[in-house]
Amino acid sequence: MIEINLLPGARKKTKSSGSSSVDVRAMFGSFAERFKDPWLGFAIGGVTIGALAIGYLEWSQRRETTQLEEAERIAVQDSAKFDVTVKEFRKLEAQRDSIVRQMAVIAAIDGERFVWPHIMDEISRALPTYMWLRSVTQSGGGQTVTPEQVAAGLAPKMAIRIIGITVDVQAVTIFAKQLEASPFLENVVIQGTKTERQEGKDVIEFTFDMNYVKPEASAIRTVPLTIAVR
Repeated sequence: MIEINLLPGARKKTKSSGSSSVDVRAMFGSFAERFKDPWLGFAIGGVTIGALAIGYLEWSQRRETTQLEEAERIAVQDSAKFDVTVKEFRKLEAQRDSIVRQMAVIAAIDGERFVWPHIMDEISRALPTYMWLRSVTQSGGGQTVTPEQVAAGLAPKMAIRIIGITVDVQAVTIFAKQLEASPFLENVVIQGTKTERQEGKDVIEFTFDMNYVKPEASAIRTVPLTIAVR
């Protein structure tokens, strides 16, 4: 049987098509052969895992950095607020301490207002018969006492001098003992006596030195103050 080719170049296209098909299969076959090498697969897998790990670490570090920066910003704001609060609190504490010191000074000074009434009352109570006083003064003057010393209880003891006369020498000793028994007086010392003549009679002049002492609260008797209203 005779075949006639009516389309010139048909055989060439067929051959050309067959040649192209053979080349594609060869290329894919070579590529598949490469993947059959296990070491190459491990290398590619390792590179891929490493890239993913590096990406994850970078992402997590950025997120942690962002969180730390936000926490730092909040801490700085809180620190500024607390600093203002602490300064105000210390200022109030200083004012409170100043008021407490002033109140202590006022209380101490107020407590000393009745010193001389107590002294005069005790001297009058201890004074024997036929004895007269010429003077009752605070001796050892010239020493300045600050309110702070009074409030702290560091003020020196008040020194008192009594000068009087009597016609009975034994009355001097009795007077000294009765002054020493007072809870407001201590260290009673007879500094000296001398005889002098007054109005035709011999009298004895005496000089006593002593200290005022603040007694215990149990030794002080208080009474309510009453004012008559008309």
